Amino acid sequence: MTDRFTEYKTDFDSNPYHQMLGITLLERSPAYGKIVLLKDGNTPSGIGGSVHGGVLAAMVDIVVLVAMFAEMRDDEQPAGTAELSITYLHQTHGEHIYAEARVVKRGRQLSFVEVDITDDNDRLCARGKVLYAFRA
Repeated sequence: MTDRFTEYKTDFDSNPYHQMLGITLLERSPAYGKIVLLKDGNTPSGIGGSVHGGVLAAMVDIVVLVAMFAEMRDDEQPAGTAELSITYLHQTHGEHIYAEARVVKRGRQLSFVEVDITDDNDRLCARGKVLYAFRA
């Protein structure tokens, strides 16, 4: 890990929202990011004890920022998430839930990012799609 990654990881992991959700940063490189949620008794649950869908949607939004900011140029001004969709494929169980983002297309004002959410058994549980906006 580079010093820059370690610094970013420290900032990421110390974020109160990330701590409340139980999310930590695993990997970060240009156009890529991976986070993990450690499921515990405080993790909001859904049907059958699965992870609540709102938590999974939050993970999508968070990991997109990891991937986008890993390659942000100095002259770019982030504007935020323009559109986010998530498709739930399986109930999400297990101790660790992973969200992995890949920037598919990076434009001047909008970028398209896909996110896979998997469980401990590497089963695809949800897929997210995000349009991320930059100020012109």
